[in-house]
Amino acid sequence: MKHIKLGNFEEIILLLIGALKDEAYSVAIVSAYQKETGSKVNISAIHTVLYRLEDKGFLSSQLGETTAGRGGKRKRHFKLTDHAVAALNELALIREELRAKIPALKIDLSNEG
Repeated sequence: MKHIKLGNFEEIILLLIGALKDEAYSVAIVSAYQKETGSKVNISAIHTVLYRLEDKGFLSSQLGETTAGRGGKRKRHFKLTDHAVAALNELALIREELRAKIPALKIDLSNEG
């Protein structure tokens, strides 16, 4: 896959959706983003990127069931497409290969100190 058109924010959102699995809807994504990055994000920014990623073929979505707790409103759940999985895997491989070429950037990710 050549010419992957993903920005850093888009890539993080895709990774969060993959991690959230069946709970990947906008409010949960905002919460996960803030927890994982330590940065705040506006829900409208999340909506914008979700629909852009769907238009690019990286996401599919469907409406869930209505719930009384949401006043009858349904959540739109997002799911990674095969295209997104392939793009994320390729980006990870590219990053690993490039990092390996820079000895000073070798990072111990084992969390051992």
